[in-house]
Amino acid sequence: MGRGIVFAALVLLVLGFLVAAVVATSYRAVPESGARTEVPTPVPGALGSGSLVQSSWYTVFFTQPVYPDDPAQHRGGLDERLVSLLDRAETTLDVAGYDFDLQNVAQAMARARQRGVRVRMVTDSDTVANKNEEIQAALAIVRGAGIPIVEDGRSGIMHHKFTVVDNAWVSTGSWNYTDGDTYRLNNWMGIFHSSELAANYTAEFEQLFAGKFGGGKRGVLPHPAIALGGSQVQTCFSPQGKCDRLIVRTIEREARRAVRFLAFSFTHDQIGQAILEKASMGIRVAGVFETTGSQTQYSEYGRMKAAGLEVYTDGSPWALHHKVILIDDRIVVAGSFNFSQNATATNDENLLVLEDPALAQGFATEFDYILQVAQNPPAR
Repeated sequence: MGRGIVFAALVLLVLGFLVAAVVATSYRAVPESGARTEVPTPVPGALGSGSLVQSSWYTVFFTQPVYPDDPAQHRGGLDERLVSLLDRAETTLDVAGYDFDLQNVAQAMARARQRGVRVRMVTDSDTVANKNEEIQAALAIVRGAGIPIVEDGRSGIMHHKFTVVDNAWVSTGSWNYTDGDTYRLNNWMGIFHSSELAANYTAEFEQLFAGKFGGGKRGVLPHPAIALGGSQVQTCFSPQGKCDRLIVRTIEREARRAVRFLAFSFTHDQIGQAILEKASMGIRVAGVFETTGSQTQYSEYGRMKAAGLEVYTDGSPWALHHKVILIDDRIVVAGSFNFSQNATATNDENLLVLEDPALAQGFATEFDYILQVAQNPPAR
């Protein structure tokens, strides 16, 4: 009888160790913020990670362009993710989009209007004037649903790519609402669940919808710093927010180990200098520039390359459209904001500074993928 009790105790002890091991392994697999990074199985010819990062308050998606491209396979992209968000709108839906030709997004806006949702749109005048058939077809769907469209009517550009749903959800990123941006370009789009973040973007939208663009806006930001799920979020809108200063300050104060970036346009000398100074301190710097424009005298690529930094031009046959800076695998600086003087002083832009290690890991996965493509470009 005593031996039976001892045996049972030993069995329970072994089971306890096994359960503890499983729990420990599961805990290590999920970052402290509760977010998870998922990377789909690479498809032949993929030029982007297609990864997805999820937490309790955000989901961030990355495109996975494929070369050569097959328009018949254009499905399952960021457009469908956005449509799912629009279809859940119950009271309000505000869309600020620089470029716009996705008819499924336009149809989702129309459906929301038919449900009684207040739907509004702001875009750039160049988009409204564009004779492209797909653009005009998408705008016609929006207009046909009785949705008001306000255009900026100026030389600077309304460069936003954000949507606010029910004063609770914000979609933003580098991604324009077009087929090309969805299936050919490297882009990201995040859906964030936060009434405070939604209030920031709504304050910006209200000014745009009232016809105030660029320097005509006031610097209204209800929540400059937001704590969400153990993460810290800062929002910036240009030109009033002086987003270039926020970027430089973040690099100077926070970078201790590494600065990595993906840049569609990088011509801002002060941002470039902040990165060069970090490199001079022994901090690792690596970056990929969009090829178009990188060889001009205005691009930061030339002086970074001359300084011996690990910088490359994009290997994709299409554009690298990201505007991302990663700091120490902990902070993500990203949005519609290109690293340029126009983005700083003229355009309507938005930028997020997100301190979230799990989210940073998702962007690091995308960076590593694009770096590999830059180092080993596909045959054309």
